[in-house]
Amino acid sequence: MTEPKLDPNYDPRTDGAMRAEDQKVVRPRDAATLIIVRRDGAKPRLLMGRRNKGHSFMPGKWVFPGGRIDPSDFRAPSASDLRPEVAARVEKTAPPTRARALALAAVRETFEEVGLLLAKPAPEKTAKGPWGDFLKLGAQPDLAALDFIARAITPPYRPKRFDARFFMASADNLISLERAPDCGELDEIEWVDLDEALALDLPNITRFVVQELALKLDAPERPAPFVRFVRGARHLSHL
Repeated sequence: MTEPKLDPNYDPRTDGAMRAEDQKVVRPRDAATLIIVRRDGAKPRLLMGRRNKGHSFMPGKWVFPGGRIDPSDFRAPSASDLRPEVAARVEKTAPPTRARALALAAVRETFEEVGLLLAKPAPEKTAKGPWGDFLKLGAQPDLAALDFIARAITPPYRPKRFDARFFMASADNLISLERAPDCGELDEIEWVDLDEALALDLPNITRFVVQELALKLDAPERPAPFVRFVRGARHLSHL
């Protein structure tokens, strides 16, 4: 099976903040990322944004929208459920309730960071917390639109660590390509040609996932790669 290239210097210790020698290894926090693919032109385009240079985690890097799971993600309603084959893959990484919450986190973070709703129209609902603005727009998440792409855990020598699940969805499943007002935590937001994305200043794992995505679009049944560090060395397996 063809594999994307994982740079030999994957997540080098000279790139970014390091955990202090006297600091305990940080436990990774569950997180989710959503890759939205637009295929209405000659080439696929990916929705990406640039992180503020003042951020302590991956400053100035181009990334996909995403973030850590929130308690409200376990309670949020949805217009549809994960497709069985997708749920089965995500549940290899987490129990069913948490797997669903991870999918919802990917949808919510995309709304918060770029102002786009992967959703279906639904009666307006009132909710407190992170889901309030989403649900009051008369929409509920469309989890059936998601595919599972990859999983990656931040190396143990970083002071901030995430157990990230990468999802993918077509832009056709967005309520609209028009961004909701007052949303957008990323400095710049662009639709980037898939074959040009690798020229951006990317985190190494994002670079790996972009290559995996190109293969996934041609072979949807590919197993999802799982990148982590085991006994001090990077390890690649599949889900």
